[in-house]
Amino acid sequence: MTLSPSCSVPVRHDTVQLAHGGGGRLMRELIEQVFAAAFDNPVLASRHDSAVVPVEAARLAMTTDSYVVDPLFFPGGDIGKLAVFGTVNDLCMAGAEPAYLTAGFVLEEGLPIDSLVRIVRSMAEACAECGVAIVTGDTKVVDHGRGHGVYLNTAGVGWVRDRVDVGPARIQPGDVVLLSGDVGRHGIAVMSVRSGLALGTELESDCAPLVPPVRALIDDGLDVHCLRDLTRGGLASALAELALDAGVDVEIDEARVPVHDAVRGASELLGLDPLYIANEGRMVVVVAPKDAARALGVLRARPVSSGAVRIGSVSKKQGAQGRVSARGALGNLRPLSLQSGEQLPRIC
Repeated sequence: MTLSPSCSVPVRHDTVQLAHGGGGRLMRELIEQVFAAAFDNPVLASRHDSAVVPVEAARLAMTTDSYVVDPLFFPGGDIGKLAVFGTVNDLCMAGAEPAYLTAGFVLEEGLPIDSLVRIVRSMAEACAECGVAIVTGDTKVVDHGRGHGVYLNTAGVGWVRDRVDVGPARIQPGDVVLLSGDVGRHGIAVMSVRSGLALGTELESDCAPLVPPVRALIDDGLDVHCLRDLTRGGLASALAELALDAGVDVEIDEARVPVHDAVRGASELLGLDPLYIANEGRMVVVVAPKDAARALGVLRARPVSSGAVRIGSVSKKQGAQGRVSARGALGNLRPLSLQSGEQLPRIC
């Protein structure tokens, strides 16, 4: 792991501090005692400027993302866990087997070392759960008041098996849309801590890896047409993007979309729509009608997707305008389109 010593961070202190005038030894202490100790693996042990990894498949999936969540720690997760699972899940959405991650840390001067260690350990545990390794990375330190504790950037690489082809272009009229579980919990869990909102119940983020259900769908031989995780913008935005990219119209039955009572109550109080609230452990699965029942069974057999339900279908392609509609309990249709901004900023 190459963590560039652009600023020195004395580990002997209780907080991250800028050591003006250099001093690479102190940065090395941070790298060895905090990062390398947590992420130890043979590739990282080379301590070189780049990680050299074996390529075992003809096709690679690659992704990158940045994380600026506020607060850093929230019910059910933290920024470290979020970064690992978020990147791994993005790889899974391409039908890939996640393998390697990078990690870039932007640390604010004054960040408690205990908080950094907690985040790094959480990342290490998340990597172990997903079967991936952080093989290279970087650290930078910024002045107090300019970094909000920690910002994280991660990139991921995974292998795509032969004959696996998952993406919006494969969505066809008649395809069935499955949802892996209830929606809106991550956004509301983060918001409840940030605003001191009393929900009357313990609500945790759904932050979780989607590796087990995706791997099971592929191992079972199901012809999965498309996968999409429901992060910023939630279920509604994910479906709207897919409809536009695939050139199809989609209709869902809103009554079938599961929403936790605390999420529904908080949404009504704050004037939010649960279908647009971010999730970090949920996805939609688009399959042909003949595979829908079997795919639903595979999803429900895995804890992270045990609440999977069938919520709708692709209505047409010829003459489609990339529209998504939600049918209400009284039979009325309302459009679900991309919003111009986020309902809840800085939740991932």
